[in-house]
Amino acid sequence: MEWILSNGELVKEQDLEISKEDRGYQFGDGIYEVIRVYEGDLFTATEHIDRFYASAEKIRITVPYTKDVFHKMLHDLVELNQIDNGQVYVQITRGAAPRNHQFPANAEPVLVGYTKSVERPVEAMQNGVKALLLEDMRWLRCDIKSLNLLGNVLAKQQASEEGYFEAILHRGDTVTEGSSSNMYGIKDGVLYTHPATNLILNGITRRVIFELCDELGIEVVETAFTKQQALDMDEFFMSSTTSEVMPVIEISGQKIADGTPGELTRKLQTAFEARIKLGVIS
Repeated sequence: MEWILSNGELVKEQDLEISKEDRGYQFGDGIYEVIRVYEGDLFTATEHIDRFYASAEKIRITVPYTKDVFHKMLHDLVELNQIDNGQVYVQITRGAAPRNHQFPANAEPVLVGYTKSVERPVEAMQNGVKALLLEDMRWLRCDIKSLNLLGNVLAKQQASEEGYFEAILHRGDTVTEGSSSNMYGIKDGVLYTHPATNLILNGITRRVIFELCDELGIEVVETAFTKQQALDMDEFFMSSTTSEVMPVIEISGQKIADGTPGELTRKLQTAFEARIKLGVIS
């Protein structure tokens, strides 16, 4: 039976209790993080934890632990569940209280975390994936990693039903990000991606990619681009904690360039694997 992190304690899964009046359940009143585990190590844990605390602060939830204590909790959870390659999901809600829209006066935050074994999507990263352009119907604080994901879920579901790996969201003509990923186009050797405003989540993998681009001498321009510009890119890829650097070879039925992963995307994949000390994509 799996161990679960529950308000600072590690408990058996069957012992986890969540109130029917938890505001996460009723309002989506909370935030979350997903941290990748490679060979038992929490990858970019510090960055994920920093973002977790920042998202909590933006919606005025106080995490009742120091970052160091929180980090150790997650490490202990991974170790206890013997996760080699996988992920940690952790969320905090405002707590349980009689249902009312305004913040409750005395509710205590509820923290829950669990692990899952997940293999890397190697085949998809080797071959590339297809994505579908869809209107971005989400709220205007996408920089907060909140539990309010219905817009993301509906976009991902439509893409899946139509045979696509991911949805590429756009507001009007402007591409923002994916339903659960950041998006990048490469044109004439320059990498373009939407700036980290309130309209996108500033992905942790996105930040690693920027570091890798600096190491590889790839120019990065944080600027919005249009749907047509996305289709006209020489290369296109997406990134997330679970998808890493994922080539996008077709968008809404149109191939990107020759329909194969591009040279700079491959270089970024190789550099990313070196960062996590693995090497299985060829």
